[in-house]
Amino acid sequence: MNLAEDLKARGYGKEVSAPLETILGAKRSVYLGIDPTADSLHLGHLVPIILMRRLAKEGHRTVFLIGGGTAMIGDPRESGERKLLDKRTLEHNKRGIRAQLQKIVGRRIELVDNASWLFKVPLVEFLREVGKHFTVNEMIKRDVIKRRLAPDDSISYTEFAYSLLQGYDFFMLFKKKGVTVQVGGSDQWTNLLSGVELVRRKLGEEAYCFTTPLITDARGKKLGKSEGNAVWLDPKKTSLFAFYQYWINVPDTGLETYLKIYTDLSLSEISTLMELHTRNPAKRAAQKVLADEVTKIVHGEKGMLQAQQETAAQFGGASVDTLSEQQKSVFPQITAGTDKTVVTLASEGFGISKSEARRLIAGKGIRLNDAVVAEDRTLIDADFRNGIALLEKGKTKILVKR
Repeated sequence: MNLAEDLKARGYGKEVSAPLETILGAKRSVYLGIDPTADSLHLGHLVPIILMRRLAKEGHRTVFLIGGGTAMIGDPRESGERKLLDKRTLEHNKRGIRAQLQKIVGRRIELVDNASWLFKVPLVEFLREVGKHFTVNEMIKRDVIKRRLAPDDSISYTEFAYSLLQGYDFFMLFKKKGVTVQVGGSDQWTNLLSGVELVRRKLGEEAYCFTTPLITDARGKKLGKSEGNAVWLDPKKTSLFAFYQYWINVPDTGLETYLKIYTDLSLSEISTLMELHTRNPAKRAAQKVLADEVTKIVHGEKGMLQAQQETAAQFGGASVDTLSEQQKSVFPQITAGTDKTVVTLASEGFGISKSEARRLIAGKGIRLNDAVVAEDRTLIDADFRNGIALLEKGKTKILVKR
């Protein structure tokens, strides 16, 4: 199976400007554009980044474009116009994104900023040389713009002109760096085509584009900052534990798709894994492989091992004594002294009534420091190990800090 066939089997190329076999039949220079609207990437960005990583391994040249210019405009969204960012914020965001790209791709990356040409092009020249190649008739047919033109909504000229800027980016990269292919999410399809068309109309040359799958949450919403459902790649925004748990909790319905898109596993390996999963879905073995693979890509081997340890501590049989201070931070925490009873702590910590806490104790459903609590009692000094006790209800654990 060649690269084009493999990508199609994984769900890439729903929209293509030419057959994938044609686009990837020769070694190409491919670019991905990312607007630095935050100082971290999220799972929505990760889909095309993993594609770029794969293309690089196959010998294609990859170029990442940071939209220092376009981020000051913002592409049209159904949820309304983006907040316009200042240059200082953009510089901060670009530094964070560059570092993440470098870590994920795992090699020296080629990165350009479209501010280097967008901030210099004269307005009249841009309208004459670029604007005349796009008709308003074409642009208002685009789905997002069409919906924003509804009577109860509106769209600014700034957003309306975004696709011209993205088309100009492709044109400039084609001229300056010989880039002939652009990739992006399905929601960017018409913007991708703008560049292909501009290269053809101005230079009479052939350029290409194709899309990556658009991953959505359980409500069908695109993953990202705008929708409020972002899972960040920065561990300060989404902890290693929370990141790992996101993949562990992927529902069976989306599991195979996620394995194909987010991991380096071969299609045959995924097929075997899914077959094993169907025999015993409750073990969530495939989800654990998914969590390991994606966490390793984003956070490295060390990050994956830390996430595994934290997960074992929270849901497995690991003792709190074996955890580092950083790992202990994964647990919900409450503060209590030796004047509190186990019933009171369970009620406060697990958000249950005291009567429910008593029933759980009677049914041997509460553990303190790995030991079943036989009856309600007040905590004593010996319960605190280095100032910490561990309270458990089923698989839920809470740190009690003195």
